[in-house]
Amino acid sequence: MSIRKGDLVVVIAGDNRDNKPHKVLRTIPSKGKLVVEGVNRTYKHVRPGKNTQGGRLSVELPVDCSNVQLYCASCKKGARTGVAYTADGVKQLVCKGCKKAGRSGVLRVIAKANPKYAAK
Repeated sequence: MSIRKGDLVVVIAGDNRDNKPHKVLRTIPSKGKLVVEGVNRTYKHVRPGKNTQGGRLSVELPVDCSNVQLYCASCKKGARTGVAYTADGVKQLVCKGCKKAGRSGVLRVIAKANPKYAAK
């Protein structure tokens, strides 16, 4: 799963589908799900206790990672992603749409420079 906590994603399927970027709050790699801010909200009813007030709490539930795409700031939309190496051997996550259009489209650096992948 190439999506991490703190990334901006666009929901591409489901009731919350829109082209607005949302922040990833938590990832659950074992189940292939992630919790996205403001998406898939529901109410949890809580009983009052000694030190807590009762009421309705709004919580986000996990969304399947196949229903979101990483947000590309240069394209201003969700992006299909790929891996590219720089001349130094730095592994980067790139937007395929930007790469096709001739822009850099670097979304995130995945790994530090490795001389094995450096241009010769």
